[in-house]
Amino acid sequence: MSSRTIPLGAPTPLPSLPRIISGVTMALTTPPRALFFDVFGTCVDWRTSVTQALNAQSHAALNSATASLASRVRLKASGMTLAHWADFAQQWRNSYKTFTRKLAADPSVPWKSVDEHHFESLKELLAKWELGGLWSDEEVRALSLVWHRLDPWSDSVQGIALLNRLFWTATLSNGNVSLLSDLKVHSNIPFTHLLSAELFGTYKPSPAVYRGAAEKLGLPVKECVMVAAHLDDLQAAKSHGMQVIYVERPGEEEWSVDEVDKARDAGWVDVWVSLSEGNKGFVTVAEKLGVEPPAGHSRKLSSSA
Repeated sequence: MSSRTIPLGAPTPLPSLPRIISGVTMALTTPPRALFFDVFGTCVDWRTSVTQALNAQSHAALNSATASLASRVRLKASGMTLAHWADFAQQWRNSYKTFTRKLAADPSVPWKSVDEHHFESLKELLAKWELGGLWSDEEVRALSLVWHRLDPWSDSVQGIALLNRLFWTATLSNGNVSLLSDLKVHSNIPFTHLLSAELFGTYKPSPAVYRGAAEKLGLPVKECVMVAAHLDDLQAAKSHGMQVIYVERPGEEEWSVDEVDKARDAGWVDVWVSLSEGNKGFVTVAEKLGVEPPAGHSRKLSSSA
């Protein structure tokens, strides 16, 4: 595990109890002091960013005057559509999930950063797809860092800025510290803190990540909220004492429709923001937690789960 540390001092003092706006009830039983955010898929649209990068770099290689590509690789790459690269990107993402869950479940598995995994798994996928040689090793390594440059969802920047009025907002991602730092700069999402599973030597859903994040900020777990577009992440956070907010994002949920419906009916998710709410995502989260909406912004709230 990296020995790097990150500054934990917030730009403002620890928030006092949130100021509730007239006519709006705080949607959480315990007013929180900090909100922790899953990043990939919840804050940023990894699927579009990665797919477009793969497609663009493929065309660059095919059109390069200096690249010497084997005929079979050139033929294979020439037949790759944007939809094919989307499938490739999904397989890359799936390998990340398998890797992090395996290490979280078995402490004996040697530590490896997400950056290292992304590089190694990209090479493996290129071989599997018969695209080995499309890019040089240096180009493959550079492309593997596309996860440092993912574009945010349309509501992410504004929503986090609104939430910062009353709460600390922190990443709580399996992405390594350097990845999250670069991603914050690229996306302009104004998190007050950057926390990574790397700091705890494991990955979500290990309890060490959720409990460790609260300890890093010096807060009781009950005053912390996990925000994610993945019910498995929220289920783990909930089991370790956090309150949880589910923000639906297109294509992100792994659970089946029946499993999602059962989770909603069971009511263990404290706040549920669905795509049918005008796709306001984090702005809706801010409204539900009592943050004054910006001037001219329609205040339309839906009930929490």
